[in-house]
Amino acid sequence: MSHLLDNGPKTLWRGGRVLSPTSPAATALLTEGDRITWIGPAADAPAADRTADLGGGLVTPAFVDSHVHLSGTGASLIGLHLAGLPSGAAVLERVASFAASLPADGIVVAGGWDETTWDDPAIPTAEAVERAAGGRLAYLSRACGHIGVAGPKLLAAHPEIAAFDGHDPSGLLTREAHRAARAHIQASVPVSQRLATAQAGLSHAAGLGIAALVEHSIPNPADPLIETEFQGLLALGAEAANPAVYGWWGELRAAAKARDLGAHGSGGDLSADGSLGARTAFLRTPYADADTVGAQYLTAEDVAGHLLDCHGTGLPAAFHAIGDGAIAAVLDGLDLVERRIGLDAIRHARHRIEHAELLDADLIARMVHHGVHASVQPAFDAAWGGPAGMYATRLGRTRALAANPFSRLAGVGVPLAFGSDSPVTALDPWGGVRAAVAHRNPVSRLPLAAAFTAATRGGWRALGIDDAGALVPNTRANFTVWDLTAGGLPDLSDPRTPVPECAMTVAGGRLVYSRA
Repeated sequence: MSHLLDNGPKTLWRGGRVLSPTSPAATALLTEGDRITWIGPAADAPAADRTADLGGGLVTPAFVDSHVHLSGTGASLIGLHLAGLPSGAAVLERVASFAASLPADGIVVAGGWDETTWDDPAIPTAEAVERAAGGRLAYLSRACGHIGVAGPKLLAAHPEIAAFDGHDPSGLLTREAHRAARAHIQASVPVSQRLATAQAGLSHAAGLGIAALVEHSIPNPADPLIETEFQGLLALGAEAANPAVYGWWGELRAAAKARDLGAHGSGGDLSADGSLGARTAFLRTPYADADTVGAQYLTAEDVAGHLLDCHGTGLPAAFHAIGDGAIAAVLDGLDLVERRIGLDAIRHARHRIEHAELLDADLIARMVHHGVHASVQPAFDAAWGGPAGMYATRLGRTRALAANPFSRLAGVGVPLAFGSDSPVTALDPWGGVRAAVAHRNPVSRLPLAAAFTAATRGGWRALGIDDAGALVPNTRANFTVWDLTAGGLPDLSDPRTPVPECAMTVAGGRLVYSRA
């Protein structure tokens, strides 16, 4: 539950153990508005207008989730979600149970199913999905968000989908057909309902110690409400009781529109490729389980045009790129732009690649050259990596174990920012830190301090905000109080170590969550 503390001009937070690099013995900190102005022993604290009790907990920088979809996150918490189910039959049972609670004109839209975890990988047919939905409009997206099953009623209502790339008469849709079908069904959901579910996601995030979330909105002509929704999400993040929301507008060469909508950057989930689960991530060599290299959605020239548009508007750019072919295309685009505007301008812009999962030494070196930030999701490795997971099925064991090379990236200076891609994987910042520390390939593991930094300060740095993410004076007041009795971070390399529980979250100097 969130509670808003009516902070005075100066608030002394005392009675904890503050994890500060400048004051190791600190038990208190003073905030003025949204800034930390003093840290030290409580006995030495300056005068304040009010005090707040930290309850003896460990105070750390708050988390930043660098890649989320807030409306989908909220829907996964309070609506229909299909993650973790053991079979297609179980998916249909859950759909039928949910649909029974809906009015006759309701719609059934959900995500999270993952056939690679089922004993029988047969995906439910379009007809079976629609029957389970009681004849309602229905669309069920896979966990990766890049493939889905459309009910016949939805396809009949929008026959133009049949002409799109990725359409299959079975109702199993990928690529452009998938994006169009999902947008069409989403268009029937009012903005007020979308924002109500997003608020559930924000409240949940605050209770996990997250002070800021980076929203990645994906516009589609089939959903005319997405711009209004996007601005509504940013407005929720500006409310005093919520974590902050920074938005990326994922439209090609639309930096001026992104700026006018209030976006922090242009791109984000602007897809250079798809996903490994859907076999649409763009690879330089074919998949191990299919004769394809996936889908290339952006060429180097597309990337260069987008980058120049962003530089002309003063916004950073970001690209969704999972496969090595897609990452190479993004870096080729950066090479083209470097010849036009120079390397310094590129390095100072805080451009980023979202996901960046399949990288060799050359691609990593090129990221270093351009100063590109890697916005990555350690939970992907925990869910699908290793020698026998979905990645091994799609890529073969060798390429799967080389995926998400966090230590190689960090070791040569690629700045890391951690996120969840929620609802693809759940909001779980400590889980992300644990996944990075316990990567399924030991050579890719990060030390605890480096992983925690990527989940906190790394998120701010990727946003171009350098005065946040560390508990030192004259920085932004974003911190979390944990029920930890020890004086430091928990040893998450030990699987028996429990995840800390959040007692309090402060975002921009405001108390946005208290367990009390």
